[in-house]
Amino acid sequence: MPVKIVTDSTCDLPSSIIDTFNISVVPLFVNIEGKSYRDGVTITREAFYRQLPTWQSFPQTAAPGPEHFRQVYRQLLDDGASAVLSLHISESLSLTVNSARKAAEQMNDPRVIVMDSRQLSLGMGFLVQSAAELAAAGASIDEIVAAVEEKNMRTHVVAAIDTLKFLRKSGRMNGVVAGLGSILKIKPILKMFDGNPTSERVRTRRRAFARLENLLAAAAPLERVALVHTHAPQAAAELKSKIAPLLPSGDIWSMDITPVLGAHLGPGAVGLAYVSAQNARSE
Repeated sequence: MPVKIVTDSTCDLPSSIIDTFNISVVPLFVNIEGKSYRDGVTITREAFYRQLPTWQSFPQTAAPGPEHFRQVYRQLLDDGASAVLSLHISESLSLTVNSARKAAEQMNDPRVIVMDSRQLSLGMGFLVQSAAELAAAGASIDEIVAAVEEKNMRTHVVAAIDTLKFLRKSGRMNGVVAGLGSILKIKPILKMFDGNPTSERVRTRRRAFARLENLLAAAAPLERVALVHTHAPQAAAELKSKIAPLLPSGDIWSMDITPVLGAHLGPGAVGLAYVSAQNARSE
């Protein structure tokens, strides 16, 4: 059996890709008013965003414990996997990869390799898909790891956030949020590259979209682009029309961001995940 790929529910990959390549997805947890939900399993994106404005307290999120990963790794190895590559959301944003590492340490099996993707959402999703495609083609785990590392250095996620209150309340990205100051009427832009979350601030949605377009143009030529949003398909469609001349050929996904990330970003966020072509210079 080829190398098997494990990831977590923040990868935002379409179910068709997960099913085609038989990728194992370990869900994170969303805790809402005293109840705990498994991201993408016991709460859907549609239900989460529909109910988000009605909750009295902000949703909280939690990483799965090592036992969740250990069960997945053991099952894959018992089923005949030659090795397991477990690729997860950046450790600068979540404890998930640390749980996966602890599980691998507890198993003490060199066939299990855990990687910090140093990305989130479809920035990680693109890396996971590439790893799964290489595994399906018979690549070794060393070849897959090297390819993921190379692609990561061409991969970015940027997003215009509609409100800061969810990030402030959640406590995630505290340094980034602090750098934005206390100005209320801004549309912060969050950027993620190589495990380093940073931010910029602009005052209007129009300027935010213009900045996203500039960032995308600076990374051209492009290998992959997708739109990501927190239940804002119309805004995503508007952004897509603005960046249309920059888009590569092929399908351009527009994905609702998973509730685990939506809980921190809040509604109305719109952004891009993109990969520069190999002959491009990445910012």
